[in-house]
Amino acid sequence: MRYKISVSNKNIAGSINLPASKSISNRALIIHALCYSPYPLHNLSDSDDTKVLAAALYSNSNKFDIGHAGTAMRFLTAFLAKIAGEWEITGSERMQQRPIAILVDALNKMGAKIEYLKDDGYPPLKILGSHLKGETVQLDGSISSQYISALLLIAPTIENGLTLKLTGEITSRSYIELTLKLMAKFGIQYKFKENEITVPEQTYLPIDFTIEADWSGASYWFQILALAESGEILLENLKLKSLQGDANIAGWFEQFGVYSTQKKEGVLLSKKENITPEKLNLDFIENPDIAQTMACLCVAKKVPFRFTGLKTLKIKETDRVAALQNELVKFGAKLIEPKNGELAWDGTFSSIKIEETPIIITYHDHRMALAFAPMALTGINLQIEDPMVVTKSYPGFWDDLNLIGFKVTE
Repeated sequence: MRYKISVSNKNIAGSINLPASKSISNRALIIHALCYSPYPLHNLSDSDDTKVLAAALYSNSNKFDIGHAGTAMRFLTAFLAKIAGEWEITGSERMQQRPIAILVDALNKMGAKIEYLKDDGYPPLKILGSHLKGETVQLDGSISSQYISALLLIAPTIENGLTLKLTGEITSRSYIELTLKLMAKFGIQYKFKENEITVPEQTYLPIDFTIEADWSGASYWFQILALAESGEILLENLKLKSLQGDANIAGWFEQFGVYSTQKKEGVLLSKKENITPEKLNLDFIENPDIAQTMACLCVAKKVPFRFTGLKTLKIKETDRVAALQNELVKFGAKLIEPKNGELAWDGTFSSIKIEETPIIITYHDHRMALAFAPMALTGINLQIEDPMVVTKSYPGFWDDLNLIGFKVTE
């Protein structure tokens, strides 16, 4: 299936009911299961990733196929390692290419019994739930923060707790802090000093909890308003003072004339002037999920850029660095990778490579569809392959685009 995206009105106005945070939802589900909470989780995300994780946690089966859901793979691996029983967990072909040895090695060191059913270092896994004993575990801080969060979520329930020593530069520190702040809301005490995290053995306290709106999902509406001539968008239930590190992007978009104001109903975005930076230099070490949004915006606005902190993008749903290079060249923009973890564009276009109606390949990656669709505001009638991939994080995205004046047709 393919969707054609077009838009004629460059003045955008409307109110958007954003999806709930997938990051918070998935962490809250694990905590909820660990403390056998009698309370419901309010405003749980309806994303594929969250549905997959919830289905596994409340399943009567001992075999789980989590598809493309990387968070579910990592969080469930740690969770099941301490739950009595024999478990098997697998995923899509791409998931079976995404490394998990760092997490498995750390868990096995604590007494877990996890085996690889196919290729060493990769899913599928066989897990024999065991009694885990905490100790000091050293991990490379530049790895995906999901490995670290997976260990932290179970840390209070491990005998003697857990100390993590992170070496090198920490990637996505904001997601690690999100995990710890969420744990704190459920009664957990911890210490995070420099590169060392200590979580003593203790008990999660069940609470009545509501999940806030998703800042990663909000980024596409910031992008849309940045590409529009003018307008206002109310993002319902969003909080400027958020647990999510991606809330930092509100400041980034002021360079494109998009300003944020906290209202009772959510965050009001407004654009009254067309401004752009001469060049954009951003470090995504804390916000890797926003890289595709910003790359598409810069090409659409003809803003040269140099992005750093992108090392983890190669092990996401697809190699996102390569995917951006492949798809943005269809607009005439040749992106280069100066070195591992970087992406740059000099602001020049190759007329030879510009496609009249670009067909965007999504590579089973929801953020490719979400980030490229707003580029229709440049006047190009682009097409998105496999558009329903957005259900991984934002199932109602296409309906919301139609709501504010985009035309989305099959």
